[in-house]
Amino acid sequence: MAEVKTKPNSGSVEDFIAAVADEQRRDDATKLLKLLKQVTKEEPVLWGTSIVGFGNYRYKSPSTSREGDWFITGFSPRKQNLTLYIMAGFSGYKALLDKLGKHKISGGSCLYINKLKETDEKVLKELLTQSFKDMKQKIKKQNK
Repeated sequence: MAEVKTKPNSGSVEDFIAAVADEQRRDDATKLLKLLKQVTKEEPVLWGTSIVGFGNYRYKSPSTSREGDWFITGFSPRKQNLTLYIMAGFSGYKALLDKLGKHKISGGSCLYINKLKETDEKVLKELLTQSFKDMKQKIKKQNK
């Protein structure tokens, strides 16, 4: 079985964001960093080469039995968009997503935003806050 490549490392989150070439993407990443620090009360950690994660938990895949560590929420300022990782999934957040503004979702946990100014940032904060809280509760139940 292949080893997971996306792992926490000691790289500087600030240096990573400062190196984002596109000015708009860099500014949005700086805002997301500040917002997620506020929402999670966690210190950001660079995961792999391009993801900023907050919090962590131990997971076990029900389909493959693979185990590993992962962040509870995070983001990546990718070339095409900002990718936010909502590890709680989206099933309980339809009302918030309907009010969020321009976005796409993919898979079970990826929220894609082109520019923060195309979203309602208060709604985004509420989504991030609630999903982080819900994921923490889920982790707590699994660890009992």
